[in-house]
Amino acid sequence: MEQLVKISDFLDKVITKIAKVAAWAGVALILVTIFDVVTRRFFVLGSTKLQELEWHFHTILFAFCLGFAYLKDSHVRIDIVRERLSERTQWWIELFGCLFFLLPYCALVTYFAYDFTVRSFQIGEISASATGLSHRWIIKSAIPIGFALLGLSGIVITLRKIVELFGPPDLREKVHDTEEQEVEHLDDMTDIPRPAGPAGTAGSGG
Repeated sequence: MEQLVKISDFLDKVITKIAKVAAWAGVALILVTIFDVVTRRFFVLGSTKLQELEWHFHTILFAFCLGFAYLKDSHVRIDIVRERLSERTQWWIELFGCLFFLLPYCALVTYFAYDFTVRSFQIGEISASATGLSHRWIIKSAIPIGFALLGLSGIVITLRKIVELFGPPDLREKVHDTEEQEVEHLDDMTDIPRPAGPAGTAGSGG
C-alpha cells in the first residue's frame, strides 16, 4: 500500500508541474487576442495566423490542464445523489468510475488521437487557409498528450481510492489529508467556498 501512495504522489507532482507550465498558455492567449483585436479595430489588419494561434493556445491550456483539474477535484460534478451518500460509498463510486469509464475512455481517445496525429505528420498537413499556420500535427498532438495526462490522473485517483478503501488507517488518513489539502489550496487560490462533505469536511473524492 505504501508503494501505491508513492506512485500516486509521484504522478501527482508530474501532472501538476506540466499543468503549471501549460497554464502560461493562458497568458499568451490573452496577449495574442488583445493584439489581434487592437490591430483589426484600429489598423484594419487581419491575420489568419493570429486567429489560429489563439485556438492553438486555447487547446494547449485545456488539454494539458484537464488532468490537473480532475486531480484537484476542480472539475464540474453533478452531485444530486452522490453528496447524500457516505464518504466510503463516494470512494467506491469514484473507484468504479475510474476503472470502468475514465481510464478506458482515455485509453481509446489517446490511441485513436495518436494515429490521427501521426497521419497529420506524415502528410505534412497545414492550415486549410492559404495564410494560416503550418505543421498542423503539432497542435493535434495536444489531444493524445492531454488525454494521456487525464488517464494518469485517473490512475492517481484510483490508487488513492484503493488505499482509502483497503489500506491501513495511517495510510488512509495520509491520503485523505493529501486530498483535503489540495482542495483547500485550490479554494484559497480561487476564493470559492466549497460545501461541507458528509462528515462535515470539504467534499471528497478525486
